[in-house]
Amino acid sequence: MNRTEIVLRELERITSTDEVCRDLDIELYEEGLLDSLGTIELLLALSESLNIQISPIEVDRQQWATPRKIIAFLEQKVASQA
Repeated sequence: MNRTEIVLRELERITSTDEVCRDLDIELYEEGLLDSLGTIELLLALSESLNIQISPIEVDRQQWATPRKIIAFLEQKVASQA
């Protein structure tokens, strides 16, 4: 499973909707699909699944506003650790 699939799987689990997989530009916070607790849960799940360290301080709500932005953030994070 690649990073994109992992992100979408975890987002779907946390938000309880497959809409996050169908629309990568859905506004997670504006649509009420993700809140601060969900963000922390997602951080922990992705850190474990992708074996990378993500600090809550690194995460800006705008950077994680959509599934596409989360995927881009993680791709950049992985590239910077390589």
